[in-house]
Amino acid sequence: MTEIRVPTLGESVTEATIGRWFKKAGEAVAVDEPLVELETDKVTIEVPAPVAGTLGEIIAKDGETVAVGALLGQINDGAAAAAKPAAVASAKVAAPAAAASAAPAPAAPKAPPADAPLAPSVRKLSAESGIDASTVPGSGKDGRVTKGDMLAAIEKAASAPTPVNQPAAAVQVRAPSPADDAAREERVKMTRLRQTIARRLKDVQNTAAMLTTFNEVDMTEVMKLRALYKDTFEKKHGSKLGFMGFFTKAVVQGLKDIPAVNAEIDGSDLIYKNYYHIGVAVGTDRGLVVPVVRDCDHKSIAEIEKSIADYGRRARDGQLKIDEMQGGTFTITNGGIYGSLMSTPILNAPQSGILGMHKIQERPMVVGGKIEVRSMMYLALSYDHRVIDGKEAVTFLVRVKESLEDPARLVLDL
Repeated sequence: MTEIRVPTLGESVTEATIGRWFKKAGEAVAVDEPLVELETDKVTIEVPAPVAGTLGEIIAKDGETVAVGALLGQINDGAAAAAKPAAVASAKVAAPAAAASAAPAPAAPKAPPADAPLAPSVRKLSAESGIDASTVPGSGKDGRVTKGDMLAAIEKAASAPTPVNQPAAAVQVRAPSPADDAAREERVKMTRLRQTIARRLKDVQNTAAMLTTFNEVDMTEVMKLRALYKDTFEKKHGSKLGFMGFFTKAVVQGLKDIPAVNAEIDGSDLIYKNYYHIGVAVGTDRGLVVPVVRDCDHKSIAEIEKSIADYGRRARDGQLKIDEMQGGTFTITNGGIYGSLMSTPILNAPQSGILGMHKIQERPMVVGGKIEVRSMMYLALSYDHRVIDGKEAVTFLVRVKESLEDPARLVLDL
């Protein structure tokens, strides 16, 4: 018999929700065949069968929340091994219970002093895992809890077959609908990703001093450049020339000039990041995800466009990896592809800034004392006023505008 357990899900992700099982107990499975779908707050992943055989007992049912390492189910070796899985499971439960009743009780661990200080590594593991360090038996001097004690406690909790209970949270409850209306309603449980999106966005509004400033950019020159070279670009690089490459490079230039927009708060400190990992918001059927294009200051427009196209395709297919959506320093979101003319985007915590792109519209503009038809776009920068002053926010947006209205600046790094 082989156990099926929740795999490591990535940095800072400790639990997942069972989306659905692809197989039923008693059905044959092939090695590497997808068995169960797990939904995390970032991505949806499929757990493959580690061996071939017959799916035995399913421990974690659809909709349950499980920790990393938790037991999901079992695979019985060979087709005949599926017989009487319940009896096998009962025997397994009974045997340890009988052994436990016969074995002498272990000596109780020495309790740590109530005022014993916790090591920084212990405090960090406690905060990340949600396990109260005061409940962990300490093996250090005077019964203090060590990093090893915390790691053992986390592993023990993760190996437990019982699902992890979700923390209590404020729930919005609606009044019942009239009977005639209720009969025409459809109630669908929110996915874990959608619940997390809702919680994170509201947390940002409650925490950050969020403000939005606007400007408009004349996209005429970028559009001319794109029309002139799009065929040659696609032939050489195998990717279409869009607008995101130009915007990403313009944003990087602005972040270099105004470092506060690329910073974030950590307790009472400000962390200024001298690297430029740009998150690009992608809408999918499951919700909004933000893959990150790393080190954009070292990438060409072609490399950025290819990365974004690849991320977008895999995001819609549910094939993004968790580490591809972590570590961003600034985010760009493009509501213009859906027809949005103006919006105030919400920050992607813990980042301090997000740029909203919008629909390009032809409008009459005064250029050199004459009215001309120009391709205009409204830009919106939402920012955390705790980190970024109004002058810095406006200056950053002006830098982005200047780079896009004169694309040669991007080539010359001006």
